[in-house]
Amino acid sequence: MKNALDFINKWLGELTEILKSLIVVGVIVGILFDDFFGVIGGIGRVVGQFGDGGLAGLLALMIIYLWYQKK
Repeated sequence: MKNALDFINKWLGELTEILKSLIVVGVIVGILFDDFFGVIGGIGRVVGQFGDGGLAGLLALMIIYLWYQKK
């Protein structure tokens, strides 16, 4: 059972790394080629939602930051 959980955890970690890399590539492509895929606009909307959330948005952002910092 522990091996299965370790495998799933490792797989999810690798998937997260791939998704982060794709977001970075999307931002770079958006800067160079006028945001064809809408990545920069999507990031702006997410950041705006955290801002509109007030204190709850700030707490959610802090939890996400601490969660990624722990890894």
